[in-house]
Amino acid sequence: MLEKITKVLREHKNDPTLEVNEQTTFAEMELDSLDTVELVMSIEDEFSVTIEMGEDIKSVGDLMKVIETAQ
Repeated sequence: MLEKITKVLREHKNDPTLEVNEQTTFAEMELDSLDTVELVMSIEDEFSVTIEMGEDIKSVGDLMKVIETAQ
C-alpha cells in the first residue's frame, strides 16, 4: 500500500525522487489544503475507496489506516 501511495504522491508533487514513509506528514511535503484535497481524490481513484478527510489525517500512516478501514 505504501508503494501505491508513494507513486501517487510522486505524481502529484511531480517529484520522482520523493521519499515517503508512514511517518511523513503532509506538512513536511508542503501540501496545502487544496493540494491535500486533490491528493485524496487521486488516492480514492487509485484504491477505489471513499475517504472522509478529517483533522486526524496528518501523515501517510494516518492515510493508510483510513484506506484500510474503507476497503
